[in-house]
Amino acid sequence: MPQLIVAALVWIAIHLGLAGTALRDVVVRRVGDQTFRGLFSVLSIAALIFLVWAWSASTTTLLWVAPDWLRWILALAMLPALVLFVASVSGRNPTMIGPGETVAQPPRGIIRVTRHPMLWSFAIWGAVHILGNGDTASVLFFGAFLVTALAGMPSIDAKLARRDLNAWQALSAATSIVPFVAIAQGRNRFVLNEVGWLNPAIGLLAWIVILAAHPWLFGVSPVPM
Repeated sequence: MPQLIVAALVWIAIHLGLAGTALRDVVVRRVGDQTFRGLFSVLSIAALIFLVWAWSASTTTLLWVAPDWLRWILALAMLPALVLFVASVSGRNPTMIGPGETVAQPPRGIIRVTRHPMLWSFAIWGAVHILGNGDTASVLFFGAFLVTALAGMPSIDAKLARRDLNAWQALSAATSIVPFVAIAQGRNRFVLNEVGWLNPAIGLLAWIVILAAHPWLFGVSPVPM
């Protein structure tokens, strides 16, 4: 368990203490944006390997048992998580612009729903597995991803605001962190044609495959058998 605590803290420190902070700007000015991205990728991969190893080697204590009705809800919650993930990788997120780049306006597709679709997919994934597993090792392992995803959203926003205030103001005026809030407030609208059918279809297919393969891949069924 101690090594899992350390691994979780290392993961969180790399992503919240470096990725979206003023320290990142200092490092980028010294080594350049591309070099920083390469170094950060190496650090992230090493931290992920450490975290997975620590989780697999850790002892754990059961804190609660998820009832059957909750397990069905958690399994269903993974469907929008997968759709958000697929949609996020199908196009470039305007919050991830590099130095000297500009944000394309207006936001389109899934960005109308939330400007952080990938982080929300990881946040849902982390929360689902914490609630579904109910043990201390899962709280630490999946909690590291949940904390990183939720805290990473305002962190990325702050990075964009420092880099290009005008672009940030335009983007934040038309989008929201929380899904559908900007649409509900009348600052944007949902355009189904921009989302298309392919991303939801791929997300649905991935959801079905993961549900079917989960017992063989991870030794446990996500739904009551």
